[in-house]
Amino acid sequence: MRASGVDRALSAGLGPWRKPTARHDPGKVLLDLSITLALGGEACSDAASLRAEPGVYGAVASNSTISRTIEALAADIEKVTRVVAAARKVARAHVWGQTGQSAPNRGIGAEHPLVIDLDATLVTAHSEKEQAAPTFKRGFGFHLLCAFVDHGPAGTGEPLWIKLRPGNAGSNTATDHIDVARQALKATPGINPYRPGRKVLIRTDCAGGTQAFLTWLHARHPQYSIGFTLPDNMPDLCELIPEDAWTPVVDADSQPRPGADLADVTGLLTLQGYPPGMRVIVRRERPHPGAQLRFDDVGGYWLTAFATNPLLATARGRYPPRRAAG
Repeated sequence: MRASGVDRALSAGLGPWRKPTARHDPGKVLLDLSITLALGGEACSDAASLRAEPGVYGAVASNSTISRTIEALAADIEKVTRVVAAARKVARAHVWGQTGQSAPNRGIGAEHPLVIDLDATLVTAHSEKEQAAPTFKRGFGFHLLCAFVDHGPAGTGEPLWIKLRPGNAGSNTATDHIDVARQALKATPGINPYRPGRKVLIRTDCAGGTQAFLTWLHARHPQYSIGFTLPDNMPDLCELIPEDAWTPVVDADSQPRPGADLADVTGLLTLQGYPPGMRVIVRRERPHPGAQLRFDDVGGYWLTAFATNPLLATARGRYPPRRAAG
């Protein structure tokens, strides 16, 4: 935290919320809670593990002080959230700047974009916490929507933004995907968050395949690869695709992947209301041993699809030609 500068950025940003006679800095309180969480803590009171080691963690606020600090910050949550996000961006820019040629935003462009992944995850709550609700998997808790920078095979995902949502939040809520994508772009150093262009690739599953979210992406011109729900008559449409229109899938090493092929089926679909120029690519793949086919799978293949803009639509043998009306 000291090396990244996030402690100084938070202390400066949260200065207006610190009382003149306060002993503990609000920024330090938040960072102590972050360390507590990283050490496996589940409640604010678990900060006692830090308080027991003042030589390592310095002065750690008491439980009552932590509670009062959270209450004061929560009373002005929108401003505080912006301050915290700005401090994290300052720290991220500093850390990325120290990595030289290995920085995630170094040398990005249309051919080598910065990849931002959006995905949801469930967090179980064991009591009636605020916003906790039944989930679609018959659990109880929260349904978070997250955005991560993909550092590729040499690294892990770096969290850019996490939106806290009640457990019964919808999976394909376009407003949530737009909000998380917007905040993730703002949190990324070195790009224009309002018009990132082709140097950024945004990916997510079928939950993001809504007309509203795809239209929002189209207006900002990033590359995108979004899961797409196929129509009910897809088995019939597959019969219209000649075998030579399928292209073998290649893996990360550019080697053909056995039993998997791609085809551009944009011209077979009715895409009214979707962004102009959007392509839909279908992948067929032999199921893994032990897996079962679904009713809408065809010819012993699993069928999945993703929507993308023209730069990523590289499947050969497009059939039939894309209709002018989309």
